[in-house]
Amino acid sequence: MLQEVRVDQPRPGPGEAIVEVAAAGVNFLDVYHREGRYSLPLPFTPGAEGAGTVVEVGPGVADVAVGDRVGWVEIPGTYAERAVVDSSRLVPLPDDIGFETAAAVLLQGMTAHYLVKDAYPVQGGDTVLVHAAAGGMGLLLTQLITHLGGRVIGTTSTTAKAELAKRAGAAEVILSSAVDDLAAEVKRLNGGQGLPVVFDGVGAHTFDASLASLRTRGHLVLFGAASGAVPPFDPIRLAHGGSLTLIRPSLGDFIADRSELLRRAADVFEWVRSKALEVTVTGRYALSEAARAHSDLEARRTTGKLLVVPDAAALGRREETQS
Repeated sequence: MLQEVRVDQPRPGPGEAIVEVAAAGVNFLDVYHREGRYSLPLPFTPGAEGAGTVVEVGPGVADVAVGDRVGWVEIPGTYAERAVVDSSRLVPLPDDIGFETAAAVLLQGMTAHYLVKDAYPVQGGDTVLVHAAAGGMGLLLTQLITHLGGRVIGTTSTTAKAELAKRAGAAEVILSSAVDDLAAEVKRLNGGQGLPVVFDGVGAHTFDASLASLRTRGHLVLFGAASGAVPPFDPIRLAHGGSLTLIRPSLGDFIADRSELLRRAADVFEWVRSKALEVTVTGRYALSEAARAHSDLEARRTTGKLLVVPDAAALGRREETQS
């Protein structure tokens, strides 16, 4: 259960910085933490992606200084007014990248970066299946695959979401509720052939169809479990499917080194500048509304990116401007 509570002001330890949080990204990773699928010691403050201003540093900090604008990922505790962050994991923000943009794009943007560059290097001419193509990750993946010269077949749950996926660059979109055999429809849209790769962040509900959509020696990149964890299965299925490969990657392993973290972040920011990535924030929630943000995300009532904005006054002003 998520609830807002008051705690003492944090103080930085050696190598740590205190950041005043301007915006925190909402991700399925936060849901996994809340559910205990990825366990953290209790109690804990959820949220693993944020952006804000350094207001205090501890002994031995050399990577950032008070007043710096920064973002970070995979450090729990961003659903808060102030967060304690290992300074070596902070990413300096360029002047032309706002707090909300950084909080909306860093985790999913760097995830999309390693997925299409490392987990499976997308090549021009590849036809790729992206599940939940209108979600936050799905929209970014669709844009990047298209930018790299790939052709995207996306799945969505509604016609409205299908239009969003098409605007992001999807060549074909399948309404998952409207077909009896998803893999057969994928192959029909690809001239009867299986695909070289499927990017699947849905998990249990799509796993079988994802494997069946692949060609011989195809690759399933299973990067999430929005519908639940995939049940245990016999690896011989991969052989019977045509010498398939399965990878279950995690962002932390692709940004473990600070130089790699900064390189991926710089690429993501450049993609934002060049419009290769369009960041769409579709929901903003106060700290007291974090539980509703999770509920909306899990129920698939949302598209694009959701943010928790700790400054309720700023959130109110923004909503008035947009109304």
